[in-house]
Amino acid sequence: MMIAKQTQPEPKNLISSEKMEAFIKRIDFKKGEGLVPVITQDTRTKDVLMLAYANEEALRLSFSTGLAHYWSRSRRALWKKGETSGHVQNIRLIDTDCDSDALLYLVDQIGVACHRGTWSCFDSVSEEHERAKP
Repeated sequence: MMIAKQTQPEPKNLISSEKMEAFIKRIDFKKGEGLVPVITQDTRTKDVLMLAYANEEALRLSFSTGLAHYWSRSRRALWKKGETSGHVQNIRLIDTDCDSDALLYLVDQIGVACHRGTWSCFDSVSEEHERAKP
């Protein structure tokens, strides 16, 4: 049986450099000492995949390449999602909240999002408690 490999589209600028600069200028990086939280959501399933952090450089790279970039607080380094695993996140939209101190990346997830090998970092269910449902 042959398994089709998911391919990555060519990286691309999401918006013009002028719009990118205006968007980045609005983001309140000072509140988080240079970092803002990023909620990452899959475009197709609407699943929340992960929570990470971005500094200005990671955000700029995400806009300019169309691939999700973050700041790793544990490694203290820029991190291109999927750089080693191949499980990249192709960004479809970057948005900010009403206070401009948090970001939302809407992505097409290639492979799994979590370093544990699961689709989402928010998919664990405790043996003692079931996931809360509305």
